[in-house]
Amino acid sequence: MKPSLEKIVAYFIVFLVSVQLVQAQQNSLLKATNYKSMTGIDLTQFTANQQSSILKRANTEGCDCGCKMTVAQCRNDDSTCSKGIELAKAIVKDITGVSITMKAPAKNNDARIGKPLDMKFTAINGKQINLAKMKGKVVLIDFWATWCGPCIAELPNVKKTYNKLNQKGFEIIGISLDSNENSLKRFLKKENMPWPQFFDGKGWNNELAKKYGIRSIPAMWLVDQEGNLIDTNARSNLEDKVEKLLDNTK
Repeated sequence: MKPSLEKIVAYFIVFLVSVQLVQAQQNSLLKATNYKSMTGIDLTQFTANQQSSILKRANTEGCDCGCKMTVAQCRNDDSTCSKGIELAKAIVKDITGVSITMKAPAKNNDARIGKPLDMKFTAINGKQINLAKMKGKVVLIDFWATWCGPCIAELPNVKKTYNKLNQKGFEIIGISLDSNENSLKRFLKKENMPWPQFFDGKGWNNELAKKYGIRSIPAMWLVDQEGNLIDTNARSNLEDKVEKLLDNTK
């Protein structure tokens, strides 16, 4: 027996209310920010009222990239976030009716690039990890979590690169921002992720994530064979980047 039109409408209304409640709960967990601009967007082309409305929404609505930031904070703190870009554009379009083109963000010179990276910890399996003792290897440091959608979306590419290049000298170190150890272990086993993982159960307050200034995930760093940090945005063309670094040793 097919449901009546009235029931279909009622189900649809319940669905919409549920979505709004979830969004409200997510936004209630956010701490509103007070940014006066957003990376890549020239707000001066709009009226003062429009600018105010854009910034008000961007400073209160959450980005859905997994960073748990407002849209404005995500755009200013992590200019590589494609989710933040699209959400910011949507806010502008909704308020002004104008479809904007985002400017390419200026690359910041990271003083850590080209320098040795010090990282030591006891992995979740009890193994002692010391990055300084991994010289001769190309190492991916993957800041991630099982609850992070974009992190999981990157996983097939990470596993593919690992399976292809591990025997040639490619290693991975995982820094998990999870809070439940058993859930993490089950996920690692299910997904066949053999590389070491740092876990302290502190979520966003993960000691290594805080030490290295991680504000959004996934964050993927590459370390060369000399132990030097050479890339803090290794998500793009990971396999090609690793292969080129490995070729440098030949």
